[in-house]
Amino acid sequence: MAEDIDLVKGVADAAQDVVNATLSQQPQEMPRNLDFLLDVQLQVSVEVGRTRMLIQDLLQLGQGSVIELTKLAGEPLDIFINDKLIARGEAVIVNEKFGVRITDIISQQERVEALG
Repeated sequence: MAEDIDLVKGVADAAQDVVNATLSQQPQEMPRNLDFLLDVQLQVSVEVGRTRMLIQDLLQLGQGSVIELTKLAGEPLDIFINDKLIARGEAVIVNEKFGVRITDIISQQERVEALG
């Protein structure tokens, strides 16, 4: 069981390295030895903002309630891959759906500093 968890973590770390390399290179420059990782699925999420609430306030929410978030309107959205911040972007509409345009890639040094 512990070996399986370590294996999954190793694959996730390797995938993160591939994503970082991919974001910093043009597609035609991608090394051929990474082809086997190209079909690994990663969880991508975008965070609009956060807040903290008391349970009693949460229970009072209903349709039409507004939850105030910590970010200001117009601030960049945080883009996470496998729960790790990798970029920031802005909301866009593509074919009547929401999307995110990447405006800034987090540097490797910033990612290391975020670890603590």
